[in-house]
Amino acid sequence: MAECSLPQAFLLHMKELLGEEYPAFEASYGEDRLYGLRVNPLKISPAAFRELTEWELKPIPWAPEGFYYEEGVRPGKHPHYHAGLYYIQEPSAMAPVELLDVQPWHRVLDLCAAPGGKTTQLAGKLQGTGLVAANDIHSERVKALVKNLELNGVREAIVLNEDPAKLQEAFRGYFDRILIDAPCSGEGMFRKEEEMAKAWQEDWTEKYASMQRVLLRQAAVMLKPGGRLVYSTCTFSPEENEQIIAGFLDEHPDFEIAPAPELPGFAPGRPDWVPAGSARAAEALARFAGESLAGEPYGSAELVLRGEHVYAAPAGLPVLDGIRVVRPGWYLGSAAKGRFAPSHALAMGLRAEEALRRVNFTGGDPRAVRYLKGDTLELTPEELLRAHENVQTKGYTLVCIDGYPAGWAKWQDGLLKNEYPAGWRWT
Repeated sequence: MAECSLPQAFLLHMKELLGEEYPAFEASYGEDRLYGLRVNPLKISPAAFRELTEWELKPIPWAPEGFYYEEGVRPGKHPHYHAGLYYIQEPSAMAPVELLDVQPWHRVLDLCAAPGGKTTQLAGKLQGTGLVAANDIHSERVKALVKNLELNGVREAIVLNEDPAKLQEAFRGYFDRILIDAPCSGEGMFRKEEEMAKAWQEDWTEKYASMQRVLLRQAAVMLKPGGRLVYSTCTFSPEENEQIIAGFLDEHPDFEIAPAPELPGFAPGRPDWVPAGSARAAEALARFAGESLAGEPYGSAELVLRGEHVYAAPAGLPVLDGIRVVRPGWYLGSAAKGRFAPSHALAMGLRAEEALRRVNFTGGDPRAVRYLKGDTLELTPEELLRAHENVQTKGYTLVCIDGYPAGWAKWQDGLLKNEYPAGWRWT
């Protein structure tokens, strides 16, 4: 099958995740490996380097300074390497910095920087302006980081060897751009480093995921409003990728996923690999359903989380990689800080009897039109169609007109506080 021996538990997990795509994944381990180097623009332009070198180089599509070189070439043994003209780097490892969109004069943090490949790439983007702060918590690894910065002639940089918990106090809201090339279970490195494949254990995923969640929270504190943060790993595990991002967005509603360019050889993330969106979102939805709905009207649909927004995706959908999906299913609402806010789409998709608490107005009742205009309404507890409920209980109420759902309101202190969408209101 492959040139390296892969852990069986890993293969079984990938087969479960990929389904029909698994044979192509398996076959990829038998394909020729690609080798890359990245020209150092602090020393020489890509065009000038191509004129200087005798090697056959092919451009890497997503990295303007990156090139493939042929197997058998030994760039680490050439005098140009020791002059800092290029850095030897996996082609895919060049992508995160390109996505970070670093501009001259930016202040940039590389939070997990050693051995320094991405740090030198960041410095090249700054072109001698701004600041790159390169941190790594491991003292031994910092030595390689310092050497690579010196070899590449980086001037506008500081090197840190500190716990991010301390950094977040010193650099609160300081950086325009932050890169987290997070420590991970390394599943993407099995082919390059066979010893890692032999050492891999199933419980590594959760071990690293716990660390990654903390790193993201700490980094968020250090980012300027309007800044950009890129999180990357070298592993396939959804628990360390899609699920980490989903959980972070659930906790940080002020962050959103930025659009990314389509890169050859890369695929979008897989929200369908985030079970129930995230545990926190699933719990918030379950609490709301228990309080307000008769069962779970979304049935066996797969719950998908995009940021803080929860959708019920129809069962049995094929993989939609590369397809622009505007809405992955029935939009149920948003989950933020442990609370679930139902959407208008959920109200309109329900039958009246699927809501435990509801109020019904006839079409001729002036309050029906007042509701559609966005007014707050007075209501007696007896008008709420929910038996045996304490009249002091507050919460979401489904507003119906002649028995047909029209939207949500919040019942509190004898008032229906209007939740009808502003853009839909009767004018």
